[in-house]
Amino acid sequence: MSQVEGIAGRFVDRMIRRTVRLRFRAVHWITPESPLTEPCILVPNHHGWHDGEVMYLAAAALNLQIVGWVQDYEAKFGKVGGMPFPLNDPTARATTIRKTIKLMKTERRNLLLFAEGTLHEPPTVLPFGKALDFVAAKVEGAKVIPVAIKYEMAMHDRPECFLMFGKPMEVTKEVSRHTRLAVKALLDELTAKAKLQRDQFGILAEGTLDANERRDMRRTPGLKRK
Repeated sequence: MSQVEGIAGRFVDRMIRRTVRLRFRAVHWITPESPLTEPCILVPNHHGWHDGEVMYLAAAALNLQIVGWVQDYEAKFGKVGGMPFPLNDPTARATTIRKTIKLMKTERRNLLLFAEGTLHEPPTVLPFGKALDFVAAKVEGAKVIPVAIKYEMAMHDRPECFLMFGKPMEVTKEVSRHTRLAVKALLDELTAKAKLQRDQFGILAEGTLDANERRDMRRTPGLKRK
């Protein structure tokens, strides 16, 4: 959902960025080891309310033109690549899948797919639905990119988000199962790095400093954010 269409698209883009800034202390990330080959399918775990917004920012930072399926669709989402995917309307979902495949083939758009199908509590990664296998089989040359997202609430009054990209995966007959295993392993790796190797992360998005940090910055002119 990273392409921004006109004034309305820029408004939604600003809205997403403002939401992330207000809700988080910061969003930390480890970028892909090499540029992603398009078209690709980004497949993150789905443990947090703000997963879509965080992935939007990551895609924008990587200059990826993506589409994302949205169950509770509003017209504004279409301005940044969202497409309707209503839970109780199989005809609408089928239409969105067909349009997505066409965009991936003809415009090399990339798909953001929450393959678990529902938001749920961590740490489990639920079995993936059939959509990943179907789209991957229809788009020749597409690479599947596992992504891990983790939220941590400890040192600040707002949570910190950590995000990490895995290595591209070739499409096989069992791509859904293999990708789920890759996401699980990547999430374990991300958890360890967030605890022990913070210096490996860059900042994807600045958030809001906590009260102590704001006080320290007022007391020490020139003090920079960590």
